[in-house]
Amino acid sequence: MNLEYNPFQAEVMGVPEDTDVFLGGGRGGGKSYALALLALRHVVKYGARARILYIRRSYKGIADFELITRELFGGIYGAQARYNGGEHVWRFPSGGYMELGQLETHADYAKYQGRTFTLLMVDEAGQYPDSALLDILRSNLRGPQDVPIRVVMAANPGGVGHYWLAKRYVFKSAPWKPFDEEKSGREWVYAPSTFAGNKFIDRAQYGDQLRSSCPDDQELLKAWIDGDWAIVRGAYFASVLDESRNAVDPWAEIPKGWRTYLTHDFGSSAPSATYIVAKSPGAEGPDGKFYPRDSLVLVDELATCKRDRPTEGLGWTVPILAEEIVAMCKRWGVRAQGVADDAIFAAHGHSNGSIANEFSRYGVLFSPAKKADRLTGWNIMRRMLADAGKPDLPGLYVSRVCEYFWSTVPYLARDQKRVEDVDSSGPDHAADAVRYGCLRQDRTIQRVRIGGYDGKAERPRAVVAGAPLVRCAFKSRTTARETRQA
Repeated sequence: MNLEYNPFQAEVMGVPEDTDVFLGGGRGGGKSYALALLALRHVVKYGARARILYIRRSYKGIADFELITRELFGGIYGAQARYNGGEHVWRFPSGGYMELGQLETHADYAKYQGRTFTLLMVDEAGQYPDSALLDILRSNLRGPQDVPIRVVMAANPGGVGHYWLAKRYVFKSAPWKPFDEEKSGREWVYAPSTFAGNKFIDRAQYGDQLRSSCPDDQELLKAWIDGDWAIVRGAYFASVLDESRNAVDPWAEIPKGWRTYLTHDFGSSAPSATYIVAKSPGAEGPDGKFYPRDSLVLVDELATCKRDRPTEGLGWTVPILAEEIVAMCKRWGVRAQGVADDAIFAAHGHSNGSIANEFSRYGVLFSPAKKADRLTGWNIMRRMLADAGKPDLPGLYVSRVCEYFWSTVPYLARDQKRVEDVDSSGPDHAADAVRYGCLRQDRTIQRVRIGGYDGKAERPRAVVAGAPLVRCAFKSRTTARETRQA
């Protein structure tokens, strides 16, 4: 069998074997076939010492790569290379071994713990919302002194993992130029590709298919066609969120006449996110900027996430979280009350009745956000983000001290099966908290307009016993989070 490469694959094969590689181009560039070629070369060169692990997030995702390996390995070895479909394992006549595996959760890692591999391949790495699982898997790389160990990742821009992949591998150096990657302590090369350079596919037909798959999302189309990681990756809020419009400089105080409330998304193993929301009466803020009536400003946040791991919480209990929320509210001189995720009002069988009840014991009062359906909340939030900066419409503004918001919300991907929704496998905790706050705002406006209430009707209502109001604030300062972790 004569092997033929496209130019991208040929250049990938030329990268030294002791250098890790990020195949980070657009769709259709030949990344998966490049992975199969690298695996084949590894087996040929190192024989029985070759131990390869190919990873996808689900077994269903393995099917396409399985077909590629059947064609490639079958063409080279014929019946001498055996594939066990039940175990998803290739065994080669030289004694080499390649496993097509699945890794979605930390529980899945148990089947790899203690095992040794010389080559680790991760396909569609953008499906992982953060790097935690893949970093752990790297500990399985071990081999004889004369067998280079290596990691090769492949991903398209625009997935839930876009942010961490771009930060670690794309914007560190020019394409094809080696750089030292801090977390792994290894030398990497960023290897981009596009379908335009793949002569083995019908490029005109493939381009038409990509364009027809996202007619209303030009950012995502650009990411898929050009492999562009610099854009806001076809993100859910790409068309409505603009730093120049929505970001405001930190406030020193909340002016008199502005109503305030908290909006909160609860988490323990996952992050919680809490925001102090200031609602404009139609006046200037401390920054001298005019905010139309009913505009919302997120003036501070409390986010309980691990450093550089936006989907992992700090494991704080309600008493600790409530203590931090109350402290944040005291700094701003506001009451610790607002709206929160409806789920915290469900009874869990313990003496406190619900998470919301436990919050109330420690001075934080929440009322249900009444989420309705997700799309309603997202539409309200998108509308307010888009209206920011308009002189006669209420907009949504976010202080630059809200680090968790700015490091996650602009990069949230669309749900590929329901493009009107956010992909909930990403770090959407800040976005959810803000969505609840926007839903409260929308209901308040409707009550005022329809019922003819006066301003007092906009105050947070007291909650009946068993459903207290909880309020939470986020400290964006890293030192505060690190102190708690210590």
